Amino acid sequence: MRHSIPILEICTLSGMRNSDIVVERFSSYLKRHKNIHSSHRHNFYHMVFFTKGSGFHSIDFNKFKIQPFQIYFMIPGQVHSWNFDGDVDGYVVNFTAEFFQSFLLRTDYLESFSFFNGIAEDGVINLNENLEAPVQDLFEDLITESSVDNSLQKDIMKVILLRLFLLLKQQNLKKDIFQQPSYTLLRNFQKLIEKHYTELRLPKEYADLLFVTPNHLNALCKTVTGLQAGELIRNRILLEAKRLLVNQDMSITEISNVLNFNDNSYFTKFFKKQVGITPEEFRRNVVDRSHN
Repeated sequence: MRHSIPILEICTLSGMRNSDIVVERFSSYLKRHKNIHSSHRHNFYHMVFFTKGSGFHSIDFNKFKIQPFQIYFMIPGQVHSWNFDGDVDGYVVNFTAEFFQSFLLRTDYLESFSFFNGIAEDGVINLNENLEAPVQDLFEDLITESSVDNSLQKDIMKVILLRLFLLLKQQNLKKDIFQQPSYTLLRNFQKLIEKHYTELRLPKEYADLLFVTPNHLNALCKTVTGLQAGELIRNRILLEAKRLLVNQDMSITEISNVLNFNDNSYFTKFFKKQVGITPEEFRRNVVDRSHN
């Protein structure tokens, strides 16, 4: 199947075949990669800490205003683009999904951080004033350590990153739903959606896989996320539809087939009900924005 948008690989950005982490000052990163402002995906974890600049960045078609001491996180597969206003600077860190796996007994440890849950709004954090200096110091430590060539380099960088993640988690601890016991069930539901959203459309089908009642699943989703279980399923289908619509080479019929809709008209009706415009109008809007 044709990819909806370009997928960047970490080895391409680092220039090294076996690289599993890239740390760089953001201004030099942009100078080396002049063509990555338009929509693209990564096959790695991606984080940027802004210390200077303004403009906007888009994550999964959600638009965020850039400001100093803002940090954003993305997981593999998410779509994003940049539209900077003037000079920007800060730090960028890219690392593979395997980077922490040989270091931590819990291979799903990164999933305990809400900013790595794949929800665009949760991946953008404006630092509290008391964290601005400590966080910047940690990024400087990463820059320093990235230039050191010894057997402990990567483990030290992992420790620095974990320190950074825990500081940010501590900032959001009071409102972090990921601390609630019910989160495990919700996260398992989200994983199942990610795996089956083109085939399973009903909350009952997921409830059966989770060995809970549909009412219990729906109540959990409503309490924790504010959305019904069915809305979470539809939102994932809708997100993939938007990602696919970015590809001008794919027809609406092809996208409808990929998403397992019975026919093109049903897909169009579904999309317009959720977004308020047709897939064709959404595609035109994306093209118009990319040329402005």
